[in-house]
Amino acid sequence: MFGVYVLTVSDSSYKDGVEKSSGPALEEYLTKNNFKVVNRGIVSDDRSVIEDKLLELDRDENISLVVTTGGTGCSKRDNTPEATINVCERIVPGLAEEMRRKASQSTREALLSRAVCGIRQGTLIINLPGGQEAAIAYLSYIIDVIPEALKILAGIRKDCLKIHKND
Repeated sequence: MFGVYVLTVSDSSYKDGVEKSSGPALEEYLTKNNFKVVNRGIVSDDRSVIEDKLLELDRDENISLVVTTGGTGCSKRDNTPEATINVCERIVPGLAEEMRRKASQSTREALLSRAVCGIRQGTLIINLPGGQEAAIAYLSYIIDVIPEALKILAGIRKDCLKIHKND
């Protein structure tokens, strides 16, 4: 079973030391979907702080997936996508595109999400919105393909897609 870390990105949660409801809700959702949540944490919206935490988590051999919640909007303090891009070696655009595509069927405001998904060494990083309902919904749109991505990153599964075998 792959280890998951849920990272809440929020100035107010960090300042108050009180985690937003999306963190515990994501842990519960991931656990129900057969993921092992190793831990949760909170950081401020400061880009360098987010980057440092993502780099720290990448060094933990027990963590294969980092799910961030918060900091993906359009305000000046929303820095999670930039921090994620800065630490990732490769971006996985299809995951974020699918989350936005599905969410935009309910609300056009989903198109304002700047969430990204990427890979740093053997760790998959997925950005989610900060609101509990939106975070769970976005994750639900891609939850079925995450295990395959983690298997590929771990070297358990080599053939990404059989449809591409002639590439």
